[in-house]
Amino acid sequence: MQNIKLIREDFPALSRNINGKPLIYFDNAATTLKPKSVVAAMDDYYLNGAANIHRGVHRLSIEATDKYENVRKICQKFINARSEQEIIFTSGTTLGLNSLALSLAVQKLSHGDEVIVSAMEHHANIVPWQLLRERKGIVLKVLPMNDKGELETQHLEALISPRTKVLSCVMTSNSLGTINPVKHITAVAHAHGLEVIIDAAQAVAHGSIDVQDIDCDYLVFSGHKVYGPTGVGVIYGKEEKLKALPPALGGGDMIFSVTWEKTIFADGPVRFEAGTPPIAEVIGLGAALEYFMALGSENVERYESTLLKRAQAAVKRIGGLRIIGEAKEKVGILSFVIDGVHPHDIGTLLDGAGIAVRTGHHCTQPVMAFFGIPATTRASFSFYNTPEEVDFFVEKLTEIQKFFST
Repeated sequence: MQNIKLIREDFPALSRNINGKPLIYFDNAATTLKPKSVVAAMDDYYLNGAANIHRGVHRLSIEATDKYENVRKICQKFINARSEQEIIFTSGTTLGLNSLALSLAVQKLSHGDEVIVSAMEHHANIVPWQLLRERKGIVLKVLPMNDKGELETQHLEALISPRTKVLSCVMTSNSLGTINPVKHITAVAHAHGLEVIIDAAQAVAHGSIDVQDIDCDYLVFSGHKVYGPTGVGVIYGKEEKLKALPPALGGGDMIFSVTWEKTIFADGPVRFEAGTPPIAEVIGLGAALEYFMALGSENVERYESTLLKRAQAAVKRIGGLRIIGEAKEKVGILSFVIDGVHPHDIGTLLDGAGIAVRTGHHCTQPVMAFFGIPATTRASFSFYNTPEEVDFFVEKLTEIQKFFST
Protein backbone atom coordinates (compact mmCIF):
# COMPACT_ATOMS: atom_id res chain seq x y z
CA MET A 1 0.00 0.00 0.00
CA GLN A 2 1.13 3.52 -0.68
CA ASN A 3 1.54 5.81 2.33
CA ILE A 4 1.21 2.93 4.80
CA LYS A 5 2.53 5.17 7.57
CA LEU A 6 -0.19 7.76 6.95
CA ILE A 7 -2.83 5.03 6.72
CA ARG A 8 -1.77 3.62 10.08
CA GLU A 9 -2.15 7.06 11.65
CA ASP A 10 -5.86 6.87 10.82
CA PHE A 11 -6.15 3.95 13.26
CA PRO A 12 -5.17 5.11 16.79
CA ALA A 13 -5.34 1.57 18.19
CA LEU A 14 -2.21 0.73 16.21
CA SER A 15 -0.17 3.11 18.38
CA ARG A 16 -0.94 1.11 21.54
CA ASN A 17 1.51 -1.07 23.41
CA ILE A 18 0.29 -4.48 24.58
CA ASN A 19 2.35 -6.19 27.26
CA GLY A 20 5.12 -3.71 26.57
CA LYS A 21 5.16 -4.45 22.83
CA PRO A 22 3.70 -2.48 19.90
CA LEU A 23 0.30 -3.88 18.99
CA ILE A 24 0.23 -6.13 15.94
CA TYR A 25 -3.43 -6.60 15.08
CA PHE A 26 -3.97 -9.83 13.14
CA ASP A 27 -7.59 -10.44 14.20
CA ASN A 28 -9.16 -8.57 11.30
CA ALA A 29 -11.40 -11.47 10.26
CA ALA A 30 -13.19 -11.19 13.61
CA THR A 31 -13.54 -7.42 13.41
CA THR A 32 -11.53 -4.65 11.83
CA LEU A 33 -10.16 -1.57 13.56
CA LYS A 34 -11.97 1.69 12.92
CA PRO A 35 -10.46 4.80 11.28
CA LYS A 36 -10.91 8.17 12.93
CA SER A 37 -13.30 9.31 10.20
CA VAL A 38 -15.85 6.65 11.23
CA VAL A 39 -15.79 7.72 14.87
CA ALA A 40 -15.98 11.39 13.84
CA ALA A 41 -19.06 10.79 11.69
CA MET A 42 -20.85 9.04 14.56
CA ASP A 43 -19.75 11.68 17.07
CA ASP A 44 -21.12 14.42 14.81
CA TYR A 45 -24.54 12.77 14.78
CA TYR A 46 -24.62 12.23 18.55
CA LEU A 47 -23.21 15.62 19.51
CA ASN A 48 -25.01 17.86 17.02
CA GLY A 49 -28.50 16.44 16.91
CA ALA A 50 -29.22 12.77 17.58
CA ALA A 51 -32.76 12.96 16.25
CA ASN A 52 -34.86 10.06 15.02
CA ILE A 53 -35.40 9.69 11.30
CA HIS A 54 -38.29 9.55 8.81
CA ARG A 55 -40.91 10.70 11.31
CA GLY A 56 -40.01 14.28 12.22
CA VAL A 57 -40.62 17.54 10.36
CA HIS A 58 -38.09 19.52 12.40
CA ARG A 59 -34.61 20.37 11.14
CA LEU A 60 -32.69 17.83 13.23
CA SER A 61 -34.84 14.94 12.06
CA ILE A 62 -34.58 16.04 8.44
CA GLU A 63 -30.78 16.29 8.70
CA ALA A 64 -30.50 12.87 10.30
CA THR A 65 -32.82 11.35 7.69
CA ASP A 66 -30.76 12.83 4.85
CA LYS A 67 -27.51 11.44 6.33
CA TYR A 68 -29.08 8.02 6.89
CA GLU A 69 -30.62 7.75 3.42
CA ASN A 70 -27.41 8.98 1.77
CA VAL A 71 -25.66 5.85 3.07
CA ARG A 72 -27.99 3.74 0.90
CA LYS A 73 -26.45 5.47 -2.11
CA ILE A 74 -22.94 4.80 -0.76
CA CYS A 75 -23.81 1.11 -0.26
CA GLN A 76 -25.34 0.96 -3.74
CA LYS A 77 -22.07 2.20 -5.20
CA PHE A 78 -19.99 -0.07 -2.98
CA ILE A 79 -21.64 -3.30 -4.22
CA ASN A 80 -22.82 -1.96 -7.61
CA ALA A 81 -26.53 -2.43 -6.92
CA ARG A 82 -28.91 -1.02 -9.50
CA SER A 83 -30.74 1.20 -7.03
CA GLU A 84 -30.49 2.43 -3.45
CA GLN A 85 -33.96 0.90 -3.06
CA GLU A 86 -32.18 -2.48 -3.02
CA ILE A 87 -30.30 -1.62 0.19
CA ILE A 88 -31.77 -2.61 3.58
CA PHE A 89 -30.07 -1.75 6.86
CA THR A 90 -30.01 -4.30 9.64
CA SER A 91 -27.90 -5.07 12.71
CA GLY A 92 -25.47 -7.33 10.84
CA THR A 93 -25.01 -10.44 8.75
CA THR A 94 -26.56 -12.74 11.35
CA LEU A 95 -29.85 -10.87 11.51
CA GLY A 96 -29.75 -10.46 7.75
CA LEU A 97 -29.49 -14.21 7.16
CA ASN A 98 -32.11 -14.99 9.80
CA SER A 99 -34.52 -12.42 8.34
CA LEU A 100 -34.14 -13.78 4.83
CA ALA A 101 -34.62 -17.34 6.06
CA LEU A 102 -37.84 -16.39 7.87
CA SER A 103 -39.20 -14.35 4.97
CA LEU A 104 -38.43 -17.04 2.40
CA ALA A 105 -39.94 -19.66 4.71
CA VAL A 106 -43.22 -17.76 4.57
CA GLN A 107 -43.01 -17.05 0.86
CA LYS A 108 -41.90 -20.33 -0.64
CA LEU A 109 -40.79 -23.09 1.76
CA SER A 110 -43.08 -25.94 2.70
CA HIS A 111 -42.55 -29.27 4.46
CA GLY A 112 -40.09 -31.33 2.41
CA ASP A 113 -38.68 -28.40 0.42
CA GLU A 114 -34.89 -28.23 0.25
CA VAL A 115 -32.23 -25.63 1.01
CA ILE A 116 -28.58 -26.03 -0.04
CA VAL A 117 -25.68 -24.55 1.93
CA SER A 118 -21.96 -25.15 1.61
CA ALA A 119 -19.69 -27.20 3.84
CA MET A 120 -17.76 -24.10 4.96
CA GLU A 121 -20.62 -21.96 6.25
CA HIS A 122 -20.47 -19.83 9.36
CA HIS A 123 -22.96 -20.94 12.00
CA ALA A 124 -25.08 -17.90 11.08
CA ASN A 125 -25.88 -19.58 7.77
CA ILE A 126 -26.48 -23.01 9.28
CA VAL A 127 -28.51 -22.53 12.44
CA PRO A 128 -31.40 -20.50 10.89
CA TRP A 129 -32.01 -23.26 8.35
CA GLN A 130 -31.78 -25.95 11.03
CA LEU A 131 -34.40 -24.06 13.02
CA LEU A 132 -36.65 -24.14 9.96
CA ARG A 133 -35.93 -27.84 9.57
CA GLU A 134 -37.19 -28.40 13.12
CA ARG A 135 -40.17 -26.05 12.85
CA LYS A 136 -41.26 -26.51 9.27
CA GLY A 137 -39.75 -29.77 8.10
CA ILE A 138 -37.49 -28.45 5.38
CA VAL A 139 -34.52 -30.53 4.17
CA LEU A 140 -30.98 -29.14 4.48
CA LYS A 141 -28.39 -30.28 1.93
CA VAL A 142 -24.65 -29.57 2.00
CA LEU A 143 -22.34 -28.86 -0.94
CA PRO A 144 -19.07 -30.64 -0.01
CA MET A 145 -15.50 -29.36 -0.05
CA ASN A 146 -12.11 -30.98 -0.57
CA ASP A 147 -9.12 -31.19 1.77
CA LYS A 148 -7.70 -27.93 0.39
CA GLY A 149 -10.80 -26.12 1.58
CA GLU A 150 -12.34 -25.65 -1.87
CA LEU A 151 -15.98 -26.30 -2.69
CA GLU A 152 -16.64 -29.24 -5.00
CA THR A 153 -19.00 -27.30 -7.24
CA GLN A 154 -19.12 -30.15 -9.75
CA HIS A 155 -21.53 -31.86 -7.33
CA LEU A 156 -23.98 -28.96 -7.15
CA GLU A 157 -26.35 -30.00 -9.92
CA ALA A 158 -26.65 -33.49 -8.43
CA LEU A 159 -27.83 -31.96 -5.14
CA ILE A 160 -30.64 -30.02 -6.80
CA SER A 161 -34.04 -31.67 -7.08
CA PRO A 162 -37.53 -30.39 -7.96
CA ARG A 163 -38.02 -29.68 -4.23
CA THR A 164 -34.91 -27.47 -3.94
CA LYS A 165 -35.92 -23.83 -3.50
CA VAL A 166 -33.00 -21.89 -1.98
CA LEU A 167 -29.20 -21.91 -2.11
CA SER A 168 -27.36 -19.90 0.57
CA CYS A 169 -23.58 -19.79 0.27
CA VAL A 170 -20.64 -17.97 1.81
CA MET A 171 -18.57 -15.88 -0.61
CA THR A 172 -15.34 -16.04 1.43
CA SER A 173 -14.69 -18.46 4.29
CA ASN A 174 -13.93 -16.75 7.57
CA SER A 175 -11.99 -19.76 8.90
CA LEU A 176 -10.15 -20.85 5.74
CA GLY A 177 -9.90 -17.72 3.64
CA THR A 178 -11.25 -19.52 0.56
CA ILE A 179 -12.82 -17.35 -2.12
CA ASN A 180 -15.74 -19.29 -3.56
CA PRO A 181 -16.88 -19.08 -7.23
CA VAL A 182 -20.22 -17.54 -6.30
CA LYS A 183 -20.94 -16.26 -9.81
CA HIS A 184 -20.76 -19.81 -11.17
CA ILE A 185 -22.70 -21.20 -8.21
CA THR A 186 -25.42 -18.58 -8.73
CA ALA A 187 -25.68 -19.36 -12.43
CA VAL A 188 -26.15 -23.09 -11.77
CA ALA A 189 -28.73 -22.40 -9.07
CA HIS A 190 -30.67 -19.95 -11.25
CA ALA A 191 -30.74 -22.45 -14.10
CA HIS A 192 -32.89 -24.58 -11.78
CA GLY A 193 -35.04 -21.72 -10.50
CA LEU A 194 -33.46 -21.41 -7.04
CA GLU A 195 -33.32 -18.25 -4.93
CA VAL A 196 -29.67 -17.40 -4.15
CA ILE A 197 -28.36 -15.76 -0.97
CA ILE A 198 -24.68 -14.81 -0.65
CA ASP A 199 -23.01 -14.27 2.73
CA ALA A 200 -20.36 -11.63 1.97
CA ALA A 201 -19.43 -10.81 5.57
CA GLN A 202 -15.81 -11.89 5.13
CA ALA A 203 -15.53 -10.77 1.50
CA VAL A 204 -16.36 -7.08 1.87
CA ALA A 205 -13.03 -6.00 3.35
CA HIS A 206 -10.79 -7.80 0.86
CA GLY A 207 -11.86 -6.63 -2.59
CA SER A 208 -14.68 -5.39 -4.78
CA ILE A 209 -18.19 -6.86 -4.81
CA ASP A 210 -20.46 -6.53 -7.82
CA VAL A 211 -23.92 -7.91 -7.16
CA GLN A 212 -25.00 -7.35 -10.74
CA ASP A 213 -22.09 -9.42 -12.00
CA ILE A 214 -22.72 -12.18 -9.44
CA ASP A 215 -26.46 -11.93 -10.21
CA CYS A 216 -27.42 -13.19 -6.73
CA ASP A 217 -30.93 -12.46 -5.48
CA TYR A 218 -29.75 -11.43 -2.02
CA LEU A 219 -26.42 -10.59 -0.37
CA VAL A 220 -25.60 -9.71 3.23
CA PHE A 221 -22.64 -8.20 5.07
CA SER A 222 -21.71 -6.54 8.38
CA GLY A 223 -20.27 -3.08 8.92
CA HIS A 224 -17.70 -4.07 11.53
CA LYS A 225 -15.97 -6.41 9.08
CA VAL A 226 -15.22 -3.50 6.74
CA TYR A 227 -13.83 -0.87 9.17
CA GLY A 228 -17.27 0.31 10.26
CA PRO A 229 -19.09 0.13 13.59
CA THR A 230 -20.64 -2.91 15.19
CA GLY A 231 -24.41 -3.29 15.25
CA VAL A 232 -25.02 -2.46 11.61
CA GLY A 233 -25.16 -4.44 8.39
CA VAL A 234 -26.75 -4.58 4.97
CA ILE A 235 -29.16 -6.83 3.14
CA TYR A 236 -29.05 -6.36 -0.61
CA GLY A 237 -31.99 -7.69 -2.56
CA LYS A 238 -33.02 -7.35 -6.18
CA GLU A 239 -35.79 -4.78 -6.26
CA GLU A 240 -38.29 -7.10 -7.90
CA LYS A 241 -37.55 -9.75 -5.27
CA LEU A 242 -37.98 -7.34 -2.36
CA LYS A 243 -41.34 -6.14 -3.67
CA ALA A 244 -42.70 -9.68 -3.33
CA LEU A 245 -40.89 -10.66 -0.12
CA PRO A 246 -42.85 -10.51 3.16
CA PRO A 247 -41.05 -8.73 6.02
CA ALA A 248 -39.73 -10.88 8.86
CA LEU A 249 -40.12 -8.19 11.53
CA GLY A 250 -43.00 -5.88 12.36
CA GLY A 251 -43.13 -2.53 14.15
CA GLY A 252 -42.97 1.18 13.63
CA ASP A 253 -41.84 2.98 10.48
CA MET A 254 -42.26 -0.02 8.18
CA ILE A 255 -45.97 0.43 7.57
CA PHE A 256 -48.26 2.50 5.39
CA SER A 257 -51.28 2.00 7.63
CA VAL A 258 -52.39 -0.14 10.56
CA THR A 259 -55.92 -1.01 11.60
CA TRP A 260 -57.21 -3.76 13.86
CA GLU A 261 -58.19 -5.63 10.75
CA LYS A 262 -55.09 -5.26 8.59
CA THR A 263 -51.61 -3.81 8.17
CA ILE A 264 -50.47 -2.39 4.85
CA PHE A 265 -46.69 -2.32 4.64
CA ALA A 266 -44.65 0.55 3.30
CA ASP A 267 -42.93 0.39 -0.07
CA GLY A 268 -39.19 0.16 -0.53
CA PRO A 269 -36.45 -1.00 1.85
CA VAL A 270 -37.99 0.73 4.88
CA ARG A 271 -40.58 -2.10 4.85
CA PHE A 272 -37.83 -4.34 6.25
CA GLU A 273 -36.52 -1.86 8.84
CA ALA A 274 -38.96 -2.14 11.73
CA GLY A 275 -38.44 0.23 14.65
CA THR A 276 -35.76 2.82 15.23
CA PRO A 277 -32.75 1.70 13.19
CA PRO A 278 -29.07 1.97 14.19
CA ILE A 279 -28.84 5.53 12.88
CA ALA A 280 -25.39 6.48 14.15
CA GLU A 281 -24.03 3.11 13.08
CA VAL A 282 -25.44 3.49 9.57
CA ILE A 283 -23.79 6.91 9.32
CA GLY A 284 -20.54 5.36 10.55
CA LEU A 285 -20.88 2.59 7.98
CA GLY A 286 -21.14 5.19 5.23
CA ALA A 287 -17.90 6.81 6.40
CA ALA A 288 -16.17 3.40 6.53
CA LEU A 289 -17.20 2.45 3.00
CA GLU A 290 -16.07 5.81 1.66
CA TYR A 291 -12.70 5.35 3.39
CA PHE A 292 -12.31 1.85 1.94
CA MET A 293 -13.32 2.88 -1.58
CA ALA A 294 -10.83 5.78 -1.49
CA LEU A 295 -8.03 3.26 -0.92
CA GLY A 296 -9.07 1.28 -3.99
CA SER A 297 -10.25 -2.31 -3.61
CA GLU A 298 -7.70 -3.54 -6.14
CA ASN A 299 -4.88 -1.93 -4.14
CA VAL A 300 -6.14 -3.51 -0.94
CA GLU A 301 -6.51 -6.94 -2.55
CA ARG A 302 -3.04 -6.82 -4.08
CA TYR A 303 -1.32 -5.65 -0.89
CA GLU A 304 -3.04 -8.15 1.41
CA SER A 305 -2.16 -10.92 -1.03
CA THR A 306 1.54 -10.09 -0.66
CA LEU A 307 1.23 -10.28 3.13
CA LEU A 308 -0.52 -13.65 2.93
CA LYS A 309 2.04 -15.12 0.54
CA ARG A 310 4.89 -13.86 2.73
CA ALA A 311 3.32 -15.40 5.84
CA GLN A 312 2.45 -18.72 4.18
CA ALA A 313 5.92 -19.20 2.75
CA ALA A 314 7.55 -18.45 6.09
CA VAL A 315 5.34 -20.59 8.38
CA LYS A 316 5.80 -23.62 6.12
CA ARG A 317 9.38 -23.71 7.39
CA ILE A 318 8.19 -24.17 10.99
CA GLY A 319 8.33 -27.81 12.10
CA GLY A 320 5.00 -29.46 12.87
CA LEU A 321 2.94 -26.57 11.53
CA ARG A 322 0.06 -27.38 9.18
CA ILE A 323 -1.93 -24.76 7.30
CA ILE A 324 -5.68 -25.43 7.35
CA GLY A 325 -7.17 -24.25 4.08
CA GLU A 326 -4.85 -24.05 1.09
CA ALA A 327 -7.28 -23.07 -1.64
CA LYS A 328 -5.83 -21.58 -4.79
CA GLU A 329 -8.02 -18.47 -4.37
CA LYS A 330 -7.74 -16.98 -0.87
CA VAL A 331 -7.97 -13.70 1.00
CA GLY A 332 -5.50 -12.71 3.72
CA ILE A 333 -6.45 -15.38 6.25
CA LEU A 334 -3.91 -17.87 7.58
CA SER A 335 -5.31 -20.66 9.75
CA PHE A 336 -2.99 -23.32 11.14
CA VAL A 337 -2.26 -25.89 13.82
CA ILE A 338 1.06 -26.87 15.37
CA ASP A 339 1.62 -30.46 16.50
CA GLY A 340 1.45 -30.80 20.27
CA VAL A 341 0.44 -27.18 20.91
CA HIS A 342 -3.11 -26.10 21.70
CA PRO A 343 -4.25 -23.05 19.68
CA HIS A 344 -5.21 -21.26 22.90
CA ASP A 345 -1.63 -21.60 24.15
CA ILE A 346 -0.37 -20.17 20.87
CA GLY A 347 -2.78 -17.24 21.12
CA THR A 348 -1.84 -16.52 24.73
CA LEU A 349 1.89 -16.56 24.03
CA LEU A 350 1.49 -14.37 20.94
CA ASP A 351 -0.52 -11.91 23.02
CA GLY A 352 2.44 -11.71 25.36
CA ALA A 353 4.41 -10.42 22.38
CA GLY A 354 1.71 -7.88 21.50
CA ILE A 355 0.25 -9.94 18.64
CA ALA A 356 -3.54 -10.30 18.47
CA VAL A 357 -4.76 -13.43 16.67
CA ARG A 358 -7.93 -15.49 16.97
CA THR A 359 -8.06 -19.03 18.31
CA GLY A 360 -10.98 -21.46 18.36
CA HIS A 361 -13.45 -22.90 15.88
CA HIS A 362 -14.38 -19.47 14.43
CA CYS A 363 -18.10 -20.34 14.45
CA THR A 364 -17.43 -23.02 11.82
CA GLN A 365 -17.47 -26.22 13.84
CA PRO A 366 -18.44 -28.39 10.83
CA VAL A 367 -15.29 -27.13 9.11
CA MET A 368 -13.17 -28.10 12.10
CA ALA A 369 -14.82 -31.53 12.18
CA PHE A 370 -14.05 -32.03 8.47
CA PHE A 371 -10.34 -31.43 9.11
CA GLY A 372 -10.39 -33.54 12.29
CA ILE A 373 -9.31 -30.73 14.61
CA PRO A 374 -11.02 -28.89 17.48
CA ALA A 375 -9.67 -25.43 16.63
CA THR A 376 -7.07 -23.41 14.76
CA THR A 377 -4.99 -20.32 15.29
CA ARG A 378 -6.03 -17.72 12.73
CA ALA A 379 -4.02 -14.70 11.64
CA SER A 380 -5.93 -12.36 9.36
CA PHE A 381 -4.34 -9.43 7.57
CA SER A 382 -5.43 -5.92 6.62
CA PHE A 383 -4.07 -3.07 4.52
CA TYR A 384 -2.72 -1.40 7.69
CA ASN A 385 -0.50 -4.38 8.53
CA THR A 386 3.13 -4.45 7.42
CA PRO A 387 5.65 -7.03 6.16
CA GLU A 388 7.72 -6.36 9.28
CA GLU A 389 4.76 -7.35 11.45
CA VAL A 390 4.41 -10.59 9.50
CA ASP A 391 8.11 -11.35 10.00
CA PHE A 392 7.90 -10.71 13.75
CA PHE A 393 4.82 -12.92 13.97
CA VAL A 394 6.66 -15.78 12.24
CA GLU A 395 9.66 -15.27 14.52
CA LYS A 396 7.47 -15.63 17.62
CA LEU A 397 5.69 -18.66 16.17
CA THR A 398 9.03 -20.32 15.59
CA GLU A 399 10.01 -19.68 19.22
CA ILE A 400 6.71 -21.13 20.44
CA GLN A 401 7.13 -24.29 18.37
CA LYS A 402 10.70 -24.79 19.60
CA PHE A 403 9.63 -24.23 23.23
CA PHE A 404 6.91 -26.90 23.10
CA SER A 405 8.97 -29.34 21.06
CA THR A 406 11.57 -29.46 23.86
